[in-house]
Amino acid sequence: MGPIGIFDSGYGGLTILEGIRNRLPQYDYIYLGDNARAPYGTRSFDVVYEFTLQAVKKLFEFGCPLVILGCNTASAKALRSIQQNYLPTAAPDRRVLGVIRPTAEVVGQMSHTGHIGVLATEGTIKSESYKLEITKLYPQCTVIGQACPMWVPLVECGEFDKPGADYFVKDSLDKLLAQDPLIDTIILGCTHFPLLLPKIRRYTPEGITLIPQGQYIAVSLEDYLHRHPEMNQRLTQGGTTQYLTSESTTKFRESASLFLKENITAQRVTLN
Repeated sequence: MGPIGIFDSGYGGLTILEGIRNRLPQYDYIYLGDNARAPYGTRSFDVVYEFTLQAVKKLFEFGCPLVILGCNTASAKALRSIQQNYLPTAAPDRRVLGVIRPTAEVVGQMSHTGHIGVLATEGTIKSESYKLEITKLYPQCTVIGQACPMWVPLVECGEFDKPGADYFVKDSLDKLLAQDPLIDTIILGCTHFPLLLPKIRRYTPEGITLIPQGQYIAVSLEDYLHRHPEMNQRLTQGGTTQYLTSESTTKFRESASLFLKENITAQRVTLN
């Protein structure tokens, strides 16, 4: 038995943790941020897989039977390989889930035009993971992606609510909507992006639905645990959260406070 593990390359996965804890507060959680090597968005498939697998193994060492990749880049570039190539032989009793499939499941029901936009990192857009998952479930949908290379740095540097962020937010939104004016639903396909939500809303035309992921991942996880009682029975329920980082614990505490309004104590770990 053990806690639910949640992994992200940086701090954005804390928005996933918050969404899950709000809906499922009874469980124990361990959050691991590979903050020393973030961001993953521009790294190759091989490197993202290597780094993500190291993080998954670390969370397994800490006793997690279930790990959520609260990172779109890791979900896009590493999840399937971990599920198909690593788990069956190395950890057949553990499970690793991602954030792309749960988001894809709800978006097709929310769009009226069938035209869906995705704002994400370069790596997630190039992987076309959202397009593949959404069109697999909803073949009638058209999916358009737009990379937002400056959005994560704006959040990580604490500039997301400053006037300078407006240009980059508006520029990426304009580029997305110029590709397809029929888009009526936009996925925020990076866990950092909810911090930019006030500015994103400011420059998004009326009638377009924005989908931050946290609440939908939580609903999907709750459903997963209902369908897999054998996993649910292995999860400890003490309502605690432990934080791990590959960076300085002081830096993690300061940056994490942008995402979670609480005092955080973290433990530094080495990923290799």
